[in-house]
Amino acid sequence: MDKWKRIEEELQTLRRQHLYRETKVIESAQRSHVRYQGRDMLMLASNSYLDFCDEGRVKEAAAQALAEYGTGSGGSRLTTGTTILHTQLEETLARFKGREAAVVFSTGFAANGGILPALCRAGDVIYSDELNHASIIDGCRQSRAETVVYRHNDMADLERKIRERPGRQGLIVSDGVFSMDGDMVDLPGLVELADAYGLLSMIDEAHATGVVGATGRGCEEHFHMEGRTDILMGTLSKAIGAEGGYACGSRILAQYLKNRARSYIFSTSLSPVTMAAAKRALELIEEEPWRVGRLQENIRWFCGQLRERGIETDSETAIIPIRIGAEEKALKVSGMLMERGFFIPAIRYPTVKKGEAMLRAALMATHTKEELSSAAAAIAETVAAAGLEG
Repeated sequence: MDKWKRIEEELQTLRRQHLYRETKVIESAQRSHVRYQGRDMLMLASNSYLDFCDEGRVKEAAAQALAEYGTGSGGSRLTTGTTILHTQLEETLARFKGREAAVVFSTGFAANGGILPALCRAGDVIYSDELNHASIIDGCRQSRAETVVYRHNDMADLERKIRERPGRQGLIVSDGVFSMDGDMVDLPGLVELADAYGLLSMIDEAHATGVVGATGRGCEEHFHMEGRTDILMGTLSKAIGAEGGYACGSRILAQYLKNRARSYIFSTSLSPVTMAAAKRALELIEEEPWRVGRLQENIRWFCGQLRERGIETDSETAIIPIRIGAEEKALKVSGMLMERGFFIPAIRYPTVKKGEAMLRAALMATHTKEELSSAAAAIAETVAAAGLEG
Protein backbone atom coordinates (compact mmCIF):
# COMPACT_ATOMS: atom_id res chain seq x y z
CA MET A 1 0.00 0.00 0.00
CA ASP A 2 1.34 3.45 -0.95
CA LYS A 3 1.13 5.47 2.25
CA TRP A 4 1.54 8.75 0.38
CA LYS A 5 -0.92 8.14 -2.46
CA ARG A 6 -3.75 10.17 -0.93
CA ILE A 7 -1.44 13.10 -0.21
CA GLU A 8 -0.04 13.06 -3.75
CA GLU A 9 -3.55 12.96 -5.21
CA GLU A 10 -4.61 15.95 -3.12
CA LEU A 11 -1.59 17.90 -4.34
CA GLN A 12 -2.49 17.08 -7.95
CA THR A 13 -6.05 18.27 -7.30
CA LEU A 14 -4.72 21.57 -5.94
CA ARG A 15 -2.64 22.02 -9.10
CA ARG A 16 -5.62 21.34 -11.37
CA GLN A 17 -7.74 23.85 -9.43
CA HIS A 18 -4.99 26.54 -9.58
CA LEU A 19 -4.79 26.44 -5.77
CA TYR A 20 -1.30 24.96 -5.37
CA ARG A 21 1.11 27.22 -3.50
CA GLU A 22 4.86 27.70 -3.62
CA THR A 23 7.05 30.04 -1.60
CA LYS A 24 8.55 33.12 -3.23
CA VAL A 25 12.11 33.60 -2.02
CA ILE A 26 13.12 37.23 -1.52
CA GLU A 27 16.84 37.99 -1.73
CA SER A 28 16.96 41.27 0.20
CA ALA A 29 15.57 43.01 3.26
CA GLN A 30 11.81 43.56 3.32
CA ARG A 31 11.31 47.13 2.10
CA SER A 32 9.50 49.11 -0.61
CA HIS A 33 11.88 47.67 -3.22
CA VAL A 34 13.08 44.07 -2.91
CA ARG A 35 15.29 41.74 -4.88
CA TYR A 36 13.47 38.71 -6.28
CA GLN A 37 14.96 36.20 -8.73
CA GLY A 38 17.83 38.60 -9.32
CA ARG A 39 15.59 41.57 -10.22
CA ASP A 40 14.57 44.77 -8.46
CA MET A 41 10.82 44.68 -7.72
CA LEU A 42 8.42 47.26 -6.32
CA MET A 43 6.98 45.52 -3.25
CA LEU A 44 3.19 45.90 -3.19
CA ALA A 45 2.29 43.03 -0.88
CA SER A 46 4.21 43.47 2.36
CA ASN A 47 2.59 43.98 5.76
CA SER A 48 5.55 46.16 6.78
CA TYR A 49 3.34 49.20 6.29
CA LEU A 50 5.72 51.76 7.82
CA ASP A 51 8.80 50.14 6.25
CA PHE A 52 10.41 49.44 9.62
CA CYS A 53 11.94 46.03 8.78
CA ASP A 54 15.00 47.75 7.34
CA GLU A 55 14.91 51.05 9.30
CA GLY A 56 18.35 52.04 10.54
CA ARG A 57 17.43 52.97 14.12
CA VAL A 58 15.34 49.82 14.55
CA LYS A 59 18.26 47.70 13.32
CA GLU A 60 20.62 49.57 15.64
CA ALA A 61 18.42 48.75 18.64
CA ALA A 62 18.36 45.11 17.56
CA ALA A 63 22.15 45.05 17.15
CA GLN A 64 22.69 46.49 20.63
CA ALA A 65 20.35 43.88 22.11
CA LEU A 66 22.15 41.12 20.21
CA ALA A 67 25.50 42.23 21.60
CA GLU A 68 24.22 42.39 25.18
CA TYR A 69 21.60 39.62 25.39
CA GLY A 70 22.54 37.15 22.66
CA THR A 71 20.30 35.44 20.11
CA GLY A 72 17.65 33.54 22.07
CA SER A 73 15.65 33.62 25.27
CA GLY A 74 16.40 30.06 26.38
CA GLY A 75 12.94 29.21 27.64
CA SER A 76 9.29 30.12 28.07
CA ARG A 77 8.11 33.40 29.55
CA LEU A 78 7.50 31.85 32.98
CA THR A 79 10.90 30.13 33.24
CA THR A 80 13.97 31.86 31.76
CA GLY A 81 12.40 33.65 28.80
CA THR A 82 11.55 37.07 30.24
CA THR A 83 14.30 39.68 30.05
CA ILE A 84 14.04 43.32 30.97
CA LEU A 85 13.54 43.99 27.25
CA HIS A 86 10.36 41.89 27.28
CA THR A 87 8.92 43.85 30.18
CA GLN A 88 9.98 47.18 28.65
CA LEU A 89 8.20 46.31 25.41
CA GLU A 90 5.05 45.36 27.30
CA GLU A 91 5.14 48.67 29.16
CA THR A 92 5.60 50.53 25.86
CA LEU A 93 2.70 48.65 24.24
CA ALA A 94 0.41 49.38 27.18
CA ARG A 95 1.27 53.09 27.04
CA PHE A 96 0.87 53.23 23.27
CA LYS A 97 -2.57 51.60 23.46
CA GLY A 98 -3.67 53.51 26.56
CA ARG A 99 -4.06 50.42 28.73
CA GLU A 100 -2.90 49.26 32.15
CA ALA A 101 -0.92 46.28 30.89
CA ALA A 102 0.17 44.21 27.91
CA VAL A 103 1.24 40.61 27.38
CA VAL A 104 3.54 39.59 24.51
CA PHE A 105 3.08 36.21 22.79
CA SER A 106 5.37 34.43 20.33
CA THR A 107 3.13 35.22 17.32
CA GLY A 108 -0.20 36.85 16.57
CA PHE A 109 -1.58 33.40 15.79
CA ALA A 110 -0.45 32.20 19.21
CA ALA A 111 -2.00 35.26 20.86
CA ASN A 112 -5.46 34.52 19.47
CA GLY A 113 -4.93 30.83 20.14
CA GLY A 114 -4.18 31.66 23.77
CA ILE A 115 -6.56 34.51 24.58
CA LEU A 116 -9.82 32.97 23.36
CA PRO A 117 -9.51 29.53 25.02
CA ALA A 118 -8.27 31.18 28.23
CA LEU A 119 -11.23 33.56 28.52
CA CYS A 120 -14.02 31.31 27.23
CA ARG A 121 -15.04 27.82 28.34
CA ALA A 122 -17.81 25.26 27.96
CA GLY A 123 -21.18 26.98 28.32
CA ASP A 124 -19.87 30.34 27.10
CA VAL A 125 -20.51 31.82 23.65
CA ILE A 126 -18.01 33.44 21.28
CA TYR A 127 -19.59 35.66 18.62
CA SER A 128 -17.20 35.83 15.65
CA ASP A 129 -17.41 37.86 12.43
CA GLU A 130 -17.62 35.60 9.37
CA LEU A 131 -14.52 37.22 7.81
CA ASN A 132 -12.29 36.95 10.88
CA HIS A 133 -8.70 35.78 10.46
CA ALA A 134 -7.87 32.07 10.62
CA SER A 135 -6.11 32.57 13.95
CA ILE A 136 -9.37 33.78 15.51
CA ILE A 137 -11.28 30.89 13.95
CA ASP A 138 -8.77 28.40 15.35
CA GLY A 139 -8.77 30.11 18.75
CA CYS A 140 -12.56 29.74 18.87
CA ARG A 141 -12.25 26.05 17.97
CA GLN A 142 -9.65 25.48 20.67
CA SER A 143 -11.97 26.85 23.33
CA ARG A 144 -14.90 24.67 24.38
CA ALA A 145 -17.30 27.57 24.01
CA GLU A 146 -20.10 27.62 21.46
CA THR A 147 -18.95 29.64 18.45
CA VAL A 148 -21.63 31.69 16.72
CA VAL A 149 -20.63 33.27 13.40
CA TYR A 150 -22.45 36.49 12.49
CA ARG A 151 -22.66 38.13 9.08
CA HIS A 152 -19.77 40.43 8.26
CA ASN A 153 -20.03 43.69 10.21
CA ASP A 154 -23.81 43.14 10.54
CA MET A 155 -24.70 44.41 13.99
CA ALA A 156 -28.40 43.58 13.55
CA ASP A 157 -27.53 39.93 12.85
CA LEU A 158 -25.12 39.93 15.79
CA GLU A 159 -27.74 41.30 18.18
CA ARG A 160 -30.36 38.81 16.98
CA LYS A 161 -27.96 35.94 17.67
CA ILE A 162 -27.09 37.31 21.12
CA ARG A 163 -30.79 37.57 21.99
CA GLU A 164 -31.28 33.95 20.97
CA ARG A 165 -28.86 33.00 23.79
CA PRO A 166 -30.06 35.08 26.75
CA GLY A 167 -27.95 35.24 29.88
CA ARG A 168 -24.93 33.42 28.39
CA GLN A 169 -21.48 34.71 29.25
CA GLY A 170 -19.01 35.18 26.45
CA LEU A 171 -17.17 37.42 24.07
CA ILE A 172 -17.55 39.25 20.76
CA VAL A 173 -14.43 39.12 18.59
CA SER A 174 -13.65 40.80 15.30
CA ASP A 175 -10.74 41.82 13.17
CA GLY A 176 -10.14 45.55 13.53
CA VAL A 177 -9.02 45.81 9.91
CA PHE A 178 -10.00 42.75 7.88
CA SER A 179 -6.88 41.23 6.40
CA MET A 180 -8.16 40.59 2.87
CA ASP A 181 -10.87 43.19 2.19
CA GLY A 182 -9.14 45.97 4.14
CA ASP A 183 -12.37 47.31 5.64
CA MET A 184 -12.78 48.19 9.32
CA VAL A 185 -14.89 46.77 12.12
CA ASP A 186 -18.04 48.63 13.14
CA LEU A 187 -16.43 49.28 16.49
CA PRO A 188 -19.13 51.59 17.90
CA GLY A 189 -21.81 48.99 17.17
CA LEU A 190 -19.76 46.07 18.49
CA VAL A 191 -18.83 47.74 21.78
CA GLU A 192 -22.38 48.98 22.32
CA LEU A 193 -23.75 45.44 21.99
CA ALA A 194 -21.02 43.94 24.17
CA ASP A 195 -21.68 46.42 26.96
CA ALA A 196 -25.47 46.12 26.67
CA TYR A 197 -25.42 42.32 26.96
CA GLY A 198 -22.55 41.89 29.44
CA LEU A 199 -20.11 40.39 26.94
CA LEU A 200 -16.38 40.99 26.60
CA SER A 201 -15.33 42.90 23.47
CA MET A 202 -12.15 41.98 21.61
CA ILE A 203 -10.63 43.25 18.37
CA ASP A 204 -7.60 42.01 16.47
CA GLU A 205 -5.62 45.10 15.45
CA ALA A 206 -2.90 43.33 13.48
CA HIS A 207 -3.54 45.47 10.38
CA ALA A 208 -4.77 48.56 12.25
CA THR A 209 -1.84 49.44 14.53
CA GLY A 210 0.43 51.96 12.83
CA VAL A 211 -2.09 52.34 10.01
CA VAL A 212 -5.40 53.86 11.16
CA GLY A 213 -6.09 56.66 13.60
CA ALA A 214 -4.47 60.08 13.53
CA THR A 215 -1.29 58.77 15.18
CA GLY A 216 -1.56 55.10 14.21
CA ARG A 217 -2.97 53.85 17.49
CA GLY A 218 -5.64 51.83 15.75
CA CYS A 219 -9.39 51.48 15.53
CA GLU A 220 -10.23 53.06 18.86
CA GLU A 221 -8.38 56.23 17.86
CA HIS A 222 -10.03 56.18 14.43
CA PHE A 223 -13.51 56.05 15.98
CA HIS A 224 -12.61 58.33 18.94
CA MET A 225 -13.37 55.49 21.34
CA GLU A 226 -10.13 55.31 23.32
CA GLY A 227 -10.31 52.82 26.19
CA ARG A 228 -13.70 51.35 25.25
CA THR A 229 -12.66 47.87 24.05
CA ASP A 230 -11.98 45.21 26.70
CA ILE A 231 -9.23 43.36 24.84
CA LEU A 232 -6.95 44.81 22.16
CA MET A 233 -4.99 42.08 20.43
CA GLY A 234 -2.39 42.78 17.78
CA THR A 235 0.89 41.82 16.19
CA LEU A 236 4.44 43.12 16.15
CA SER A 237 5.07 41.70 12.67
CA LYS A 238 3.24 44.18 10.46
CA ALA A 239 3.56 47.98 10.76
CA ILE A 240 5.92 47.50 13.72
CA GLY A 241 8.24 45.43 11.52
CA ALA A 242 9.35 42.82 14.05
CA GLU A 243 7.75 39.55 15.24
CA GLY A 244 5.23 38.46 17.85
CA GLY A 245 1.71 39.10 19.09
CA TYR A 246 0.24 40.83 22.10
CA ALA A 247 -2.83 41.52 24.18
CA CYS A 248 -3.48 44.90 25.81
CA GLY A 249 -6.09 45.56 28.48
CA SER A 250 -6.61 45.73 32.21
CA ARG A 251 -4.07 44.53 34.75
CA ILE A 252 -6.39 41.68 35.70
CA LEU A 253 -6.56 40.55 32.07
CA ALA A 254 -2.75 40.44 31.87
CA GLN A 255 -2.48 38.51 35.12
CA TYR A 256 -5.09 36.02 33.98
CA LEU A 257 -3.52 35.40 30.57
CA LYS A 258 -0.12 34.80 32.11
CA ASN A 259 -1.69 32.07 34.24
CA ARG A 260 -4.17 30.56 31.79
CA ALA A 261 -3.11 31.14 28.17
CA ARG A 262 -1.43 27.91 27.07
CA SER A 263 0.35 29.47 24.10
CA TYR A 264 1.99 31.93 26.52
CA ILE A 265 2.84 29.36 29.19
CA PHE A 266 4.19 26.62 26.93
CA SER A 267 5.92 28.54 24.09
CA THR A 268 9.57 29.53 24.03
CA SER A 269 9.81 33.27 24.46
CA LEU A 270 10.78 35.53 21.59
CA SER A 271 14.38 36.68 21.27
CA PRO A 272 15.42 39.81 23.19
CA VAL A 273 16.64 41.11 19.82
CA THR A 274 13.07 41.08 18.52
CA MET A 275 11.80 42.80 21.66
CA ALA A 276 14.31 45.63 21.28
CA ALA A 277 13.43 46.12 17.60
CA ALA A 278 9.69 46.22 18.32
CA LYS A 279 10.10 48.68 21.19
CA ARG A 280 12.18 51.07 19.07
CA ALA A 281 9.69 50.89 16.20
CA LEU A 282 6.81 51.73 18.54
CA GLU A 283 8.78 54.69 19.87
CA LEU A 284 9.36 55.91 16.32
CA ILE A 285 5.63 55.79 15.60
CA GLU A 286 5.15 58.01 18.66
CA GLU A 287 8.05 60.33 17.81
CA GLU A 288 7.36 60.58 14.06
CA PRO A 289 3.59 60.46 13.45
CA TRP A 290 4.20 61.84 9.95
CA ARG A 291 4.92 58.25 8.92
CA VAL A 292 1.31 57.28 9.57
CA GLY A 293 0.12 60.42 7.77
CA ARG A 294 2.23 59.61 4.73
CA LEU A 295 0.90 56.06 4.61
CA GLN A 296 -2.68 57.34 4.78
CA GLU A 297 -1.92 59.86 2.02
CA ASN A 298 -0.50 57.04 -0.13
CA ILE A 299 -3.67 55.01 0.41
CA ARG A 300 -5.90 57.85 -0.81
CA TRP A 301 -3.62 58.53 -3.79
CA PHE A 302 -3.37 54.90 -4.92
CA CYS A 303 -7.11 54.26 -4.66
CA GLY A 304 -7.71 57.41 -6.69
CA GLN A 305 -5.20 56.34 -9.33
CA LEU A 306 -6.85 52.93 -9.64
CA ARG A 307 -10.33 54.44 -9.95
CA GLU A 308 -9.14 56.82 -12.67
CA ARG A 309 -8.07 53.75 -14.63
CA GLY A 310 -11.33 51.86 -14.20
CA ILE A 311 -10.43 49.66 -11.22
CA GLU A 312 -13.22 50.19 -8.70
CA THR A 313 -11.73 49.99 -5.23
CA ASP A 314 -11.64 52.06 -2.07
CA SER A 315 -9.99 51.65 1.30
CA GLU A 316 -9.14 53.59 4.45
CA THR A 317 -6.42 51.08 5.27
CA ALA A 318 -3.15 49.90 3.74
CA ILE A 319 -4.91 46.84 2.28
CA ILE A 320 -6.46 47.51 -1.13
CA PRO A 321 -8.27 44.52 -2.68
CA ILE A 322 -8.32 44.26 -6.48
CA ARG A 323 -10.96 41.67 -7.25
CA ILE A 324 -10.30 39.27 -10.13
CA GLY A 325 -12.61 36.27 -9.62
CA ALA A 326 -11.29 33.08 -11.21
CA GLU A 327 -8.18 31.59 -9.59
CA GLU A 328 -6.50 30.95 -12.95
CA LYS A 329 -6.98 34.55 -14.07
CA ALA A 330 -5.69 35.92 -10.76
CA LEU A 331 -2.54 33.86 -11.14
CA LYS A 332 -2.15 35.10 -14.71
CA VAL A 333 -2.53 38.76 -13.71
CA SER A 334 -0.09 38.35 -10.82
CA GLY A 335 2.45 36.62 -13.07
CA MET A 336 2.21 39.35 -15.72
CA LEU A 337 2.70 42.05 -13.08
CA MET A 338 5.71 40.22 -11.63
CA GLU A 339 7.24 40.17 -15.11
CA ARG A 340 6.80 43.96 -15.21
CA GLY A 341 8.54 44.40 -11.84
CA PHE A 342 5.56 44.64 -9.47
CA PHE A 343 5.54 42.13 -6.60
CA ILE A 344 1.85 41.47 -5.90
CA PRO A 345 0.83 37.80 -5.49
CA ALA A 346 -2.64 36.37 -6.12
CA ILE A 347 -4.82 35.60 -3.10
CA ARG A 348 -6.91 32.45 -3.53
CA TYR A 349 -9.00 29.90 -1.65
CA PRO A 350 -8.94 29.09 1.25
CA THR A 351 -7.77 32.59 2.15
CA VAL A 352 -10.81 33.90 0.25
CA LYS A 353 -13.87 32.08 -1.08
CA LYS A 354 -13.56 29.97 -4.24
CA GLY A 355 -14.11 32.04 -7.35
CA GLU A 356 -13.33 35.28 -5.48
CA ALA A 357 -9.57 35.41 -6.04
CA MET A 358 -7.96 38.83 -5.84
CA LEU A 359 -4.77 40.80 -5.83
CA ARG A 360 -4.19 42.20 -2.36
CA ALA A 361 -2.19 45.38 -2.70
CA ALA A 362 -0.50 46.47 0.52
CA LEU A 363 1.12 49.90 0.68
CA MET A 364 4.03 51.36 2.59
CA ALA A 365 4.64 54.86 3.87
CA THR A 366 7.81 54.99 1.78
CA HIS A 367 6.18 54.34 -1.59
CA THR A 368 6.32 57.44 -3.77
CA LYS A 369 3.35 58.82 -5.67
CA GLU A 370 5.21 58.15 -8.93
CA GLU A 371 5.67 54.50 -7.99
CA LEU A 372 2.02 54.14 -7.04
CA SER A 373 0.80 55.81 -10.23
CA SER A 374 3.00 53.50 -12.28
CA ALA A 375 1.69 50.48 -10.35
CA ALA A 376 -1.94 51.54 -10.82
CA ALA A 377 -1.43 51.91 -14.57
CA ALA A 378 0.27 48.51 -14.80
CA ILE A 379 -2.51 46.82 -12.81
CA ALA A 380 -5.26 48.31 -14.97
CA GLU A 381 -3.46 47.39 -18.20
CA THR A 382 -2.72 43.86 -17.01
CA VAL A 383 -6.24 43.17 -15.75
CA ALA A 384 -7.59 44.33 -19.12
CA ALA A 385 -5.07 42.22 -21.05
CA ALA A 386 -5.83 39.12 -18.98
CA GLY A 387 -9.55 39.62 -19.66
CA LEU A 388 -8.98 39.85 -23.42
CA GLU A 389 -6.83 36.73 -23.32
CA GLY A 390 -9.60 34.85 -21.47
